Amino acid sequence: MDYASRTSKGARGYQEDAARVQTEPPGLDSPAPEQTGSCERLTAVLADGMGGHAGGALASSTACEIFLRAYATSSAADVTGRLNEALQLANEAIAACVESNPALNGMGCTLVGVVFEPSSIDWVSVGDSPMFLVRQGEIFLLNDDHSLAPEIDKLAAAGKMTWEDAHADPRRHFLRSALTGTEMELIDRSRLRLEPGDIVIIASDGIQTLSRPEILRVVEAHVSGGPPAIADALLAAVDDAGDLYQDNTTVVVVSQKTE
Repeated sequence: MDYASRTSKGARGYQEDAARVQTEPPGLDSPAPEQTGSCERLTAVLADGMGGHAGGALASSTACEIFLRAYATSSAADVTGRLNEALQLANEAIAACVESNPALNGMGCTLVGVVFEPSSIDWVSVGDSPMFLVRQGEIFLLNDDHSLAPEIDKLAAAGKMTWEDAHADPRRHFLRSALTGTEMELIDRSRLRLEPGDIVIIASDGIQTLSRPEILRVVEAHVSGGPPAIADALLAAVDDAGDLYQDNTTVVVVSQKTE
């Protein structure tokens, strides 16, 4: 499989996103903002921080670093067990940071951790950082959204508020679950079989400036260039949207080779 990771500050003066990629055979494994390569197996983790500039950046970078290290060294018998252990240790690391510096109280992050095997992916996810699958001209959201957006949309679907009000509701981005060093209320765990030509996109919620059809169009327009071209084009499309309050946006793009 081929992969690429890219990040942008957007309209913010600071970066609270973090992403790490660890490959087998060993390749690039670093916090560099741009990562590109090819591998047989891949573990990727992405986190979107919250709690102010310093706290959010520390939470996301700490969670990613501890998650990858814990997954690599876990003695659990299967992938699911290793993912669960890595998630718990990442959350405990945030608790330790807050305990050592009470001024960081309230910091936290979302997290999506994904293990790519030759024919499948397993993931664990907390928060609202989305993971998309592009397959045969369609795009699907793979992981659960732990923000209030799905709950607000249910109210609109039930006729209890208009869709216009639902889409404009400022509570849409409030999180129902996150890594804050305390109990995580919601955790999404699942597995998916991969097919040749599949493209998986892990992103922070800054990508949601683009609609899913827009993301699909960008992917299809740049698929021949592989993950680096897709990742660059997605960030360019977010920039071109011109949101005055554009959040940080980070993407990790992984494609299953067709041959």
